[in-house]
Amino acid sequence: MNGQELARRARALMELLGREASEGGYLLNPDAEMSLPLCEGLETNRERYGYISCPCRLATGKREEDLDIVCPCDYRDPDLAEWGACYCGLYVSEDVAAGRKALRSIPERRPADEARKAGKAAAPAARKGRAVWRCKVCGYLCAAEHAPGKCPVCKAARERFEPFGFPTPVPVWRCKVCGYLCAADSAPGKCPVCKAARDRFEAFG
Repeated sequence: MNGQELARRARALMELLGREASEGGYLLNPDAEMSLPLCEGLETNRERYGYISCPCRLATGKREEDLDIVCPCDYRDPDLAEWGACYCGLYVSEDVAAGRKALRSIPERRPADEARKAGKAAAPAARKGRAVWRCKVCGYLCAAEHAPGKCPVCKAARERFEPFGFPTPVPVWRCKVCGYLCAADSAPGKCPVCKAARDRFEAFG
């Protein structure tokens, strides 16, 4: 892939991620001088590995081992909640996007190789350590450490969410990227909120 083709693909990816982010209640970094090179890195990794792994982390080339860093990565939402941006700075909070908060260096949240492999060998993550949040406006459910900054369905702000508990007669699946919950016999082919693929879902509870 030559430089011109890489730039074309990166710009198309940036536009796609921007649309998907907006639809899901997220914001792509509006600084194109930062976000476009990151999208070039994503496209380079797509060419190299077949999937858009995080351009700021080392990938193995084995999707099943890199699922947590396929963009948007599993660490995006906790980083946004704590720092106002994801590790790469591709996704940002409203305060960062509006210039009210400075973009700063973000510590790595991804566990070391040994800890990550041990975690994958364990039982499914289920509900332990995660709250379920309900949007009081539209009823959307999300399983995550923090309520989302904005409801991806009705765009209500974080303070409109409340903790929620529920029993369910069918399996529940959780998107590891954004926390979306789905009660069905199998995980959906694609997350309707953040567009993550089926293999980014885990059994929940």
